[in-house]
Amino acid sequence: MPHSSPPDSPAARFPAAEPASLSAWAPLRVPVFRMLWGTWLAANFCMWTNDVAAAWLMTSLTTSPIWVALVQSASTLPVFLLGLPSGALADILDRRRYFIITQFWVAAVALIMCVTLLMGAMTAPLLLALTFANGVGLAMRWPVFAAIVPELVPRAQLPAALALNAVSMNASRIIGPLVAGALIASAGSVYVFVLNAVLSLLSGFVIMRWRREHVPSPLGRERLISAMRVGVQFVRQSARLRAVLLRIALFFFHSTALLALLPLVARGLQGGAGTFTLLLASMGCGAILIAFFLQRLRRSLPRDALVLGGVLLQSVATAIVALAPNVYVASLAMLLAGAAWITTANILSVSAQLALPDWVRARGMSIFQMAVMGASAAGAAVWGQVATLTSVPTSMLVAALTGTAAILATQWLLRDRSIEEDLTPSRELKAPSAAAPPLTGQVRVTIQYQIDPARAADFRALMQESRRSRLRQGALAWELLRDISDPGRYFEQITDESWTEHLRRFDRVTAADVALRDRKLAFHLGETPPVITRCVLED
Repeated sequence: MPHSSPPDSPAARFPAAEPASLSAWAPLRVPVFRMLWGTWLAANFCMWTNDVAAAWLMTSLTTSPIWVALVQSASTLPVFLLGLPSGALADILDRRRYFIITQFWVAAVALIMCVTLLMGAMTAPLLLALTFANGVGLAMRWPVFAAIVPELVPRAQLPAALALNAVSMNASRIIGPLVAGALIASAGSVYVFVLNAVLSLLSGFVIMRWRREHVPSPLGRERLISAMRVGVQFVRQSARLRAVLLRIALFFFHSTALLALLPLVARGLQGGAGTFTLLLASMGCGAILIAFFLQRLRRSLPRDALVLGGVLLQSVATAIVALAPNVYVASLAMLLAGAAWITTANILSVSAQLALPDWVRARGMSIFQMAVMGASAAGAAVWGQVATLTSVPTSMLVAALTGTAAILATQWLLRDRSIEEDLTPSRELKAPSAAAPPLTGQVRVTIQYQIDPARAADFRALMQESRRSRLRQGALAWELLRDISDPGRYFEQITDESWTEHLRRFDRVTAADVALRDRKLAFHLGETPPVITRCVLED
């Protein structure tokens, strides 16, 4: 195969010789990104209006803090439960069609909400069930959009594009609650869900205008279960991703106390839907304002310092809201909370994106979102229960203190000392051919190395990197064997699920994998390369 980038890859559409602008607005100059960003804004608007309407509706159905907090759990839990299957589907199916289906799903759930309210049949358990169903739509559409963004903009503009996505999220955080509050106060909650259904349908039709060409793999589609296994395996073998996931999960577990208990904070300040809306809008304003300075902050401060600063500011803001004597102080603290939230989430999201190659991006980002939503759902339930047993201010203060302690411990224990890998796709390693490719059975590959026994310790350390690389590519198992009669002869043994899955690993090779191959070959003695044997496991 010639060494070239696939025609639909970012490298082919955005040549390296073409310098990318680092302006915060640069991604909006790309027409397709601009169009899809608009649909993402509408989708986020619907999400926030639905959450606001559902949370406020729940306060009219029950006064129990745990039921109110569970609205947040019902909204976010589907992403935790369904994120990985959704991410796998987004990697193996036509992303455009998949994105369209998610919009129509959300529209259908909104219509069911409308009918249920008009019939007067809404109850607290039913509201949670419908909120969960709406969250299923979010679980389906988030991974596909996260995977699409790097297709649309050059790599240098990726942080700006993700910041603009955060602007979309937080602009909708402002506009959505304002519109929802106005509709709830003037006409009733049912009209919020009517608006959501209309916007979701329109967004689906806009996405249909996108002329993305889906290029199926010559090897056929991956099986869903296998694709999910490979996605989890990639994350498990990536130390960088594991560190990012732990940090984002801890941050959202503690910071969600603020959002989950905010309706009760608003009522505690003797306010109504308008107060609740004002507090949410203040948080959104803080997030939007800081988003335009993120590029400058990223260039002037280390990543870990930004994450730590964001968490500390979030904790301080949560404590101020918990003790706020009036809505003005609480609104100012929510402004700070918004700035802290977007700073931490953006820095960690960019870190996750840069640690993922294109072929597994949707699965990797779905696991990232599962960590976010799973932590949010668990946090909402925990802090809601703490508020039930003690009080709302006490629960928020405990969340702020423990959140700060957890991130300080994580920063100290899990410092990221690894070098960022070059995940550019490479065609340098040629896929093998077989006289009679096996239809079934596992494939076992053995590579024989002859090394200097004096360098055995260094070789074994390097082969651990090889193990992680092979497993990230999707291998079922990896072993390193040493010949008893010859201390310099080693056998690297890799097991693949099938011949087709063995060939897929060659499509997943990156520049970092090629560099690792060269480092292994540097240990090999002799004029001829290592002997490679491929065998199929007979039934």
